Amino acid sequence: MRQFTSDELRKTWKQFYIDRGHVDVGAVSLVSDGSTGVMFNVAGMQPLMPYLLGQKHPLGTRLCNVQGCVRTNDIDSVGDKSHVTFFEMMGSWSLGDYFKKERCQWSFELLTQVFGFDADHLAATVFAGDENAPRDEEGAQYRIASGFKKENIYYLPAEDNWWGLEYGPCGPDSEMFYVADRPDCGPDCGPGCHCGKYTELGNDVFMQYEKHHDGHLTPLKQKNVDTGWGLERILAFLNGTRDVYRVDLFAPVIAYIEKVSGTKYEEDEKLTRSMRILADHIRTSVMLIGDEAKLLPSNVGAGYVLRRLIRRAVRHGRMLNLKTEDLLTIAQMYIDDIYAESYPLLVKNKEFVLSELKKEIDRFESTLENGMKEFKKILEQKKEEKSVEIDGKSAFYLYDTFGFPLELTVELAQEEGLKVDEEGFARAMEEQKQKARDNQSFSARLSTDTALYDELDESLVSEFTGYDTLQAESSVAAIASDGKWQDVLSEGQEGTIITVKTPFYATMGGQKGDFGVIKTADGTFEVIDTVKVPGGRIGHIGKVVSGTIKKDAKADLSVSSLNRGNTCKNHTATHLLQEALREVLGDHVEQSGSYQDGERTRFDFSHGQAMTTEELKKVEEIVNAKIAEDLPVETKVMSLEEAKKTGAMALFGEKYGDTVRVVMIGDFSRELCGGTHVGHTGEIASFKILSESGVAAGVRRIEAITGNNVTAYYQEMEERLNAVARVLKTSPATLLDRAEHLMAEMKVLQSENESLKSKAAKDALGDVMNQVKEVKGVKLLAASVAGVDMNGLRDLGDQLKAKIGEGVIVLISDCDGKVNMVAMATQGAMDKGAHAGNLIKGIAALVGGGGGGRPNMAQAGGKNPAGIPDAIAKCEEVLAAQV
Repeated sequence: MRQFTSDELRKTWKQFYIDRGHVDVGAVSLVSDGSTGVMFNVAGMQPLMPYLLGQKHPLGTRLCNVQGCVRTNDIDSVGDKSHVTFFEMMGSWSLGDYFKKERCQWSFELLTQVFGFDADHLAATVFAGDENAPRDEEGAQYRIASGFKKENIYYLPAEDNWWGLEYGPCGPDSEMFYVADRPDCGPDCGPGCHCGKYTELGNDVFMQYEKHHDGHLTPLKQKNVDTGWGLERILAFLNGTRDVYRVDLFAPVIAYIEKVSGTKYEEDEKLTRSMRILADHIRTSVMLIGDEAKLLPSNVGAGYVLRRLIRRAVRHGRMLNLKTEDLLTIAQMYIDDIYAESYPLLVKNKEFVLSELKKEIDRFESTLENGMKEFKKILEQKKEEKSVEIDGKSAFYLYDTFGFPLELTVELAQEEGLKVDEEGFARAMEEQKQKARDNQSFSARLSTDTALYDELDESLVSEFTGYDTLQAESSVAAIASDGKWQDVLSEGQEGTIITVKTPFYATMGGQKGDFGVIKTADGTFEVIDTVKVPGGRIGHIGKVVSGTIKKDAKADLSVSSLNRGNTCKNHTATHLLQEALREVLGDHVEQSGSYQDGERTRFDFSHGQAMTTEELKKVEEIVNAKIAEDLPVETKVMSLEEAKKTGAMALFGEKYGDTVRVVMIGDFSRELCGGTHVGHTGEIASFKILSESGVAAGVRRIEAITGNNVTAYYQEMEERLNAVARVLKTSPATLLDRAEHLMAEMKVLQSENESLKSKAAKDALGDVMNQVKEVKGVKLLAASVAGVDMNGLRDLGDQLKAKIGEGVIVLISDCDGKVNMVAMATQGAMDKGAHAGNLIKGIAALVGGGGGGRPNMAQAGGKNPAGIPDAIAKCEEVLAAQV
């Protein structure tokens, strides 16, 4: 066998197929677009499903690539020699082109001529046939014709050699194995046996049937071939090991972990498992954050999986005594050394990856210690109760308060021999979600109430005409109120009206729905919100303000032009804002969410830190400059492929149809957008940023206003400025000088006040040096003083500490009916066992309070001044117990 590096193997695979007429289609994002119902791309063929189902691929019928994949369904197995969460699939496909003959021939050539396998040590499996489909004799014959020995062809049942979904394309597959020179483990030894004699190398899937909904099969018009080989597994085998963590994708990282942890790989089984988990999870985290999706940790969906991976890596890193900087060094090794050539996007996104990874590690580190303490409390409680299970509410508490993913709690519990009530956790989670649902708006509940809309005729859909007009004539097709369909709404009744045509824009893509009025011959309906409802319909939410509204009545629909106009200004300004942010901050800026209504715009975007005042000023200047240029705002409808060629920005994860709307603002901005916009940027008039803040890890938010709202904002600011000037008895022009003068005066007065308070405190305390006692060789001065606040007590304590040299000071004061307490210990006293924090704890209860602090200084409060003499007397006893 020939040995390869990982980079060589990728290049060799692709070149082999390019030489045979294939086109390298490249890899897509690790994060799935959602069309296949999974969060990540879990197989090389997954992104090609539409083309395997018959859609024409723009690059032809012979394709190949190396596709990164993420699978976490068997995450608990990571830590052995073979399991990983990120892996690469080397794939090739025929879309109705060649079939079994060429596929079998090329697989054999790849194995023997390229990888150097001895033909005598190769075996293959084919489908054995069943009541649904015949035995794959054709596949077996082509395997033999290509060079496989006849005696090394094995027929296996559908569970081993059949590929298919619930319905659609399906067919037999044929796996290839390396056969080691060792005796059979038993009479049933063969491919699929786990004794180690047979090692799977790759798989060819022959899609030649279509499975119908009733389960029967018919021959497929377009016969496809899907070939997939796991890069890590093949790389390890070609380099003489069954441990994927010894190949060049992991070996440098494992060596680094050995160095900083002082632990040798494979010396200790438990620590070796932690090494593998750490190396794997950091690698997958780097890949996901550095992916084109720029995935960030969160508490939902794919972001939750990423958070779980990072936090699991942190825990196993701690078990190996690795620090945060060590974990980041590992991440940097993957970016700079291991994947720099094959994944250049990682290098481009390097700072973003390391920054976001550090933030998540820091977030978890800040709660991990307290969370582990809480877990141990729960653990001790369960053991005392002789329970073998941690209840769901406790597991949810660890998740909700300390950020412990459920899986981490399960893992920790298993290490202690306990189980976790996962169903109880799910119930606790659902209770929290239900509380959130109970608080959602009526329109939000309406848009998700699918059962109600299933009762309508499927042919009833709404046509939106509002791009070109704010008026429309239509008819009332359906009326809903109180969760039921109605024939009529009377004055004062609230409800939802669906019409066949409507100029009302429904809330979508961040733009708030229109409001306005719907009039019929018998009444007027005030629309306060417009939403999309199931079945391609638009719901107008509001109430009847006069007369009645009847089903099937002709209606005149009118959108509020003032609100729509302001909303358009805010929406177009948001497009300008995004492009300005990319100019000022960099290309890493991508939309994470947005909201526009007639009052303001809110834009969430990816950026790892707060913007500076200078950056905000520059962004605002760019947007206002583009407004002043009065750029034309054009909208064109085109195919998605055409839109991408124009360079139009799309929102990652958004599902787009075959045709899309592209909004172009001069040559400055191009975005896929279904919202409404102004005709020229000059209509916006002006733009003002109100605030910039953080809303999630790596996500910032800008809120801004446009047009007349900017004028109103400055008018309000002017009124406030004048009001402040009147209070300070000056003019707006000299307000700053006046404020600075007053602040200087205040500083002088505060200093004088503190001096007077300090003198008063000294006078109130009097000469207390004669009250110094010696407790087992440690000086103790415990005294009470009237009317001194906490700051005053600390100042007095510092002065007395200097006077006694070495020892312990305790001062207690009755101030405005409350008790203030301060304890201080010098270094010499601490060396003998004195602890100010524990001393305070020992006496605080006597004054009805509590508190504590560091060994050298502590403070507390109380509610019972009558207990001060007892607390002073108790000091000697508590200190004596310490020294």
